[in-house]
Amino acid sequence: MKLRVLLSTLLASTLTMTAASSLQDVKLKDIDGKDTSLKAYSGKVLLIVNVASKCGLTPQYEQLESTYQKFKGQGLEVLGFPCNQFGSQEPGTSAEIKTFCSSKYSVTFPLFAKLNVNPPEQHPFYTQLTGDSAMFPGKIEWNFGKFLVGRDGKVIKRFAPQVKPDAPEVVQAIEAALKAK
Repeated sequence: MKLRVLLSTLLASTLTMTAASSLQDVKLKDIDGKDTSLKAYSGKVLLIVNVASKCGLTPQYEQLESTYQKFKGQGLEVLGFPCNQFGSQEPGTSAEIKTFCSSKYSVTFPLFAKLNVNPPEQHPFYTQLTGDSAMFPGKIEWNFGKFLVGRDGKVIKRFAPQVKPDAPEVVQAIEAALKAK
């Protein structure tokens, strides 16, 4: 019986990974609960960030928004993925998160529904970003971990949570990705 359950689980996870063969294929929900994926951002450079409202790094929302405003006309999208896995620093509902981000930091970049970035209940989106076969494998360390994805949908860089969105290494990587065709 245990073997059957194990094989069923393995098969289901293999089918999920096969069905979602790229970041763009993974099913997501936006902050308003609507089904979506990254297909809407095809051909764009993406800065993917796991965010939280009650973290010492929360002021990075300001730099994320200014980076978004600076580069969005050139094809950059900043995408925020709330997560409550680190010290319960994102306890709110989607509506509360959305209100907080817009009222406190004037966030206009897209936000998504809260998800888990690390196992055991890791969302398939973050499995694609950090799993064993990922370009930069390994658990997310804390809130505000960042991934830069090129126009081709491939992860180019990974930045630690403490690296600010407007740090020279992040800005240079964004500029290089925007210039690449």
